Amino acid sequence: MNKTLIKLALIVILALGLLMMGCSSKSEPEVAQVGGISPDFKLQSLDGQSVSLSDFKGKPILINFWASWCGPCGYEMPYLQEVYEEWSDKEVVLLAINIGDSSSTVEKFMQDHNLSFPVLLDTKQIVSQKYNIMALPTTFFIGKDGVIQEKIMGAFPNKEEIENRLAKIVT
Repeated sequence: MNKTLIKLALIVILALGLLMMGCSSKSEPEVAQVGGISPDFKLQSLDGQSVSLSDFKGKPILINFWASWCGPCGYEMPYLQEVYEEWSDKEVVLLAINIGDSSSTVEKFMQDHNLSFPVLLDTKQIVSQKYNIMALPTTFFIGKDGVIQEKIMGAFPNKEEIENRLAKIVT
């Protein structure tokens, strides 16, 4: 009787272990994390071009997730514009990914704030899910090797804060 109970307990434990591990042959979705390779994506730019992260392989990249309704996002936009103007000659790529706004809303926002850096549209919020965006703005600093070096949630208080982080991925 005791052996039967032990066998039953082992079978239950084994079954629970298999359930917890999952029975699917699907691999886990790529999720961005500091120290890991930045997941690739393909989005449309405001001018209708298809842009992939892999298009910039070998270059340091700043990815900024934002939305037009986000006050802190609007606050840091002038600093991102200055960084874009001053650092693009150093082969730094700045990709601003708008989450959920229509292209007309984004275009108006860009014009109203005199911004010219490239904006990609994540209208279905697929990329923001891959990057586990929980707050806006959120910025990723990605080294030339494609590894995420830093993830910053919240707005930058000034241009220098952005530049200090960029300096780490440019070298």
